This record gives sequence, C-alpha cells and structure tokens, in this order.
Amino acid sequence: MLKFVHSPLIFVLSHNFGFFLTLIENLNSEQISIMARRSLTILKQLLGSSVASSSSVPSAPGLGLSLDIRRSVTYMPRPGDGAPRAVTLIPGDGIGPHVTGAVEQIMEAMHAPVYFERYEVHGDMTEVPQEVIDSIKKNKVCLKGGLATPVGGGVSSLNVQLREELDLYASLVNCFNLPGLPTRHQNVDIVVIRENTEGEYSGVEHEVVPGVVESLKFCSERIAKYAFEYAYLNNRKKVTAVHKANIMKLADGLFLESCREVATKYPGIKYNEIIVDNCCMQLVSKPEQFDVMVTPNLYGNLVANTAAGIAGGTGVMPGGNVGADHAIFEQGASAGNVGNEKLVEQKKANPVALLLSSAMMLRHLRFPSFADRLETAVEHVISEGKYRTKDLGGHSTTQEVVDAVIAVLD
Repeated sequence: MLKFVHSPLIFVLSHNFGFFLTLIENLNSEQISIMARRSLTILKQLLGSSVASSSSVPSAPGLGLSLDIRRSVTYMPRPGDGAPRAVTLIPGDGIGPHVTGAVEQIMEAMHAPVYFERYEVHGDMTEVPQEVIDSIKKNKVCLKGGLATPVGGGVSSLNVQLREELDLYASLVNCFNLPGLPTRHQNVDIVVIRENTEGEYSGVEHEVVPGVVESLKFCSERIAKYAFEYAYLNNRKKVTAVHKANIMKLADGLFLESCREVATKYPGIKYNEIIVDNCCMQLVSKPEQFDVMVTPNLYGNLVANTAAGIAGGTGVMPGGNVGADHAIFEQGASAGNVGNEKLVEQKKANPVALLLSSAMMLRHLRFPSFADRLETAVEHVISEGKYRTKDLGGHSTTQEVVDAVIAVLD
C-alpha cells in the first residue's frame, strides 16, 4: 500500500505535477480519500501560489477538489473610461426616496465612478419637467424610483411620458432565483423583454361618440430585433414570443411575422411561440422552461410581474428601459409601485431590486467590476438571511439591509 506524507507530496506536486496526476489515477478510492484529507490544506496553498502564473491546471479525478482554475481575460478599458459619469436621479414617490437613497449610500461606500444629478418629479405632475428630460438626454442614463400613476381621469402616466419622450422602446426585467431565498420553483432565470412605446400602452385612444372609445394598436419589428440581439450577446439559448394572434390576427400576427423573420438571422438561438394565456399557466407550473421572452406591451407587463412573483417577488427583480440613445434603470416589475404609507413610515422598503438595477446600470456604463462587487454583496446578504425586509420574510429596515451590504463590500 502506498503511503504519502506531507513532504513527499509537496515535492511531487511542486516538481512534477503531471507525474502526480498519473500516480493518483492508479490509486483506489480509499487511498485517494485518505490522501485528500491529509493534504487538502497544502493543496489549496500550493494551487494558490503555483496557479498564479498559469491560466489553467488539469483536474484531479477522485480528490473532490477541482484543479481546473482559470483566470478570465482582463478587462481593458479605453482611455478615459474611468472618468466619473453623471447619472440623472429621480427619487420619485412613496418608497422611492428610501430605495434611491440606499443606492446613493452604497455607491459612495464603493467609491463607484458615478455621481447623481437629483431632480424632484412626482406622479401627480401633469408632465415631466423639461429640465429633467434635458438632463437625461445629456447624461444618457437615469436611475429612477417609482412614480405614482393616477387611475383614470385622463391623467397621463409620467412613467409612460418618459419612455415615449426618450424613445425607450425596450423594457427588460430579469427574474431569477436568489441563493438562499426560498421559492416554490428553482432554476428560474427568465428575461422578459417587452415593447414599451407601442401596443395598448401607446395611449392612442379617443371617444368616437359618447360611450364608445376606440384604441389603436401599433407594432414594429425593433423589439424582436432587440430581443434576439440581447439573447445573442448574453449567451442565451432560446427566445419565446408571447402573443394572442389566435384572436388578434392582424396586430399580433404582424408581431409574430417580425419575430419569425428576425429569428432566421440567429440560427444558433432556438425560437418558439406561445399564446399569452397558456404562457401564464406554464409560468406558474414550469417556469424553468423559459429563457428570453419577447412580448408586446400589455402582455409583457403581466408576464413580467407573474415571473417576478414566481422567482421571489417584485422587491428583488431588477430591470430597466432602453432605447438607441438613453436608458432608465428602475425596479424591474411593478415599476409604478410606490408602496403604502405604513411601509414608508416604518422605513422598511426593500432596496434589493433597485440595488440590482443599479448594478445593471454600472455594467451599462462599462464599470463591470463595480457591478460584480455590488451583485455579489447583495446576494451574500440575501443568502445569509439575517437582514431581510418583510416581503422576504424578515423584519429589517431599509437602512439595516444597506448597512449589511456595505459591511460585505468593506
């Protein structure tokens, strides 16, 4: 029976790694297990030092320790990419100031290369002030809290006004399981991409005669192009078009025609279609089957909120709205949700969704390492489970969650 002590193992591993691997392949499982228990600490130390000069090391079967350690290729910024970027900040209504304040604190703690231009906008305004529009056009990027939307009465939603004024035609909501957060379904990682400025939300409606209202529905192919481009650039495998073309044969039929045409240009991405009512049933029964979903405006709002509820709730789902020139990042699902008075008074709003949205924003601004740090810290706090707001089964305040994230960052 072969026996190893620490010093011969160090000698073999340091001087002839290939011989070492060949040798252990000839041992039985019991011998390997004994050797692994004795030498695990030393192996980790050796790998930490010896792999520093190598991008890849072969794996050692049977050790229970992966030796396939790779270093990713470094991110090479362009000159000037590290300059601080201005971001327009709209705290919004209700819980908005609390969660945007959380983002400001964490950006400062991270020393992230962004600074905010704050503007007060509220849902009861008749229109978005022109100075706010000008700021977003100048900065190209905005971070926004929820804006209350009056129901009925002919008052236009400021959320919709911003999207139309800046032509933010694509809404993206990423619904996924967070480690440590219990949900009914696992392995959920869905990206819902919906059209933002056309369809029913275009608001093109009028009263033909008293008691008769007509609404027009528009559809173009650019949302299909964006969905497939997103899937291609993010190594996604499937795009599902959500529709109701069995009833709205012309409007939704045109949407499907656009999706099918774009799909032919991406042969490496699987494409399928699903009727919206069946889609909702499939979401609540087997959500892991979906990858990227592309939808017209109204269906997308319903699908995104359903997917968010399945994956952990609207309080943890990031999202944003993007066009050719500008982007607004906000809570992914139920972006118009401003919470209730009790939640505002107790200061227990969940900041996670907007924190993850701000990580999306950092990546959009080409600050990937800051985005990774923020995402990792937030996931660590959620996984640990000590600091969670009420919607996640805890009792923490917004500030307690923020302090926990900052502690991980430090």
